[in-house]
Amino acid sequence: MSARRVLAFGLCLALFLAGCGERTTDRRPEAAASPSTPTAPPAEPTPKPTVAPKPTRTTPPPLRPRPTKLPAGLRRTTGGKAVALTFDDGPDPAWTPKILDQLKAAGAKATFCVVGTQVRKHPQLVARIAREGHQLCNHSWRHDIDLGRRPVAEIRADLTRTNRAIRAAAPDAKVTLYRQPGGRWTPEVVTVAKQLGMRSLHWAVDPQDWAKPTAPTIRKRVMGATKPGSIVLMHDGGGNRAATVAACAHLIGDLKRRYGLTRIG
Repeated sequence: MSARRVLAFGLCLALFLAGCGERTTDRRPEAAASPSTPTAPPAEPTPKPTVAPKPTRTTPPPLRPRPTKLPAGLRRTTGGKAVALTFDDGPDPAWTPKILDQLKAAGAKATFCVVGTQVRKHPQLVARIAREGHQLCNHSWRHDIDLGRRPVAEIRADLTRTNRAIRAAAPDAKVTLYRQPGGRWTPEVVTVAKQLGMRSLHWAVDPQDWAKPTAPTIRKRVMGATKPGSIVLMHDGGGNRAATVAACAHLIGDLKRRYGLTRIG
């Protein structure tokens, strides 16, 4: 090959390579700016789920200390020779009618200290108690033995609620007595009861029939401790009271003959 041909071939090769480089360089910005290639929008942050605030629990106020002795203002006797039989924690459909039948057969009256929740369940028994001439007594709404140690407003609400239920069942009944569950009296509960027109009813004789001794044991304890004017505590609710019912079959007649029986008005 002549020198002229070699020179011409080299020149053509150089021009070819230069054109290829320009085209390669020009395509890159065109591709980046091409509208046919959409630009993805920035990703939005995923919202966090809303968590409801936890409800705050109100701490109940502490109970007042339990008194070391019974407060003043409690009624513990009938004020005469006659004895009073009192029945707590009812009315109960299994036991209250049996006690009422015994009292009716003996021509005797008694006092029934009723619990509000039981009154709500068995209003017809409350109506019968009142209709047959017995005395109704407020025994708190749910037999709260610590009620007397709670805030005064809570005591008042409890006793008021129970009175309202009693009067709904027996509209003509007069609720003039309150008995504190467990006998855990405080000056505060005595005061609230008085403000609501009720005297605080305690007792003098407790055969502890709530512990379910036998019927002869209940009878022996009552007859051995009863004196003229005694208020006797027994139960027609709060559990199986078969032994109490059996004991009363004799007690009602015995006490009536010896002392006379009265209700506490």
